[in-house]
Amino acid sequence: MRAIITVVGKDRVGIIAAISTLLAENNVNILDISQTIMQGFFTMIMLVDLQNCKIKFSELKDLLIKRGREIGVDVNMQHEDLFNAINRI
Repeated sequence: MRAIITVVGKDRVGIIAAISTLLAENNVNILDISQTIMQGFFTMIMLVDLQNCKIKFSELKDLLIKRGREIGVDVNMQHEDLFNAINRI
């Protein structure tokens, strides 16, 4: 299963490291990543592979949200199929 992770917030040092470290600790592979800084705001979208993840989707999502709060950014994770359905034109 694949998922889309979005991260948005005021730019600061360590955002990518905090999120990618949490993913690595749970054996989640980052397949693609795009990030940019727009007028001081950090934005990132990741496509990740959850096939070998050590924990349930809901647990990982909760951990990502918690880590985001700790570093001052908003983090969301959606199943790839849901993301595609919502964003279909």
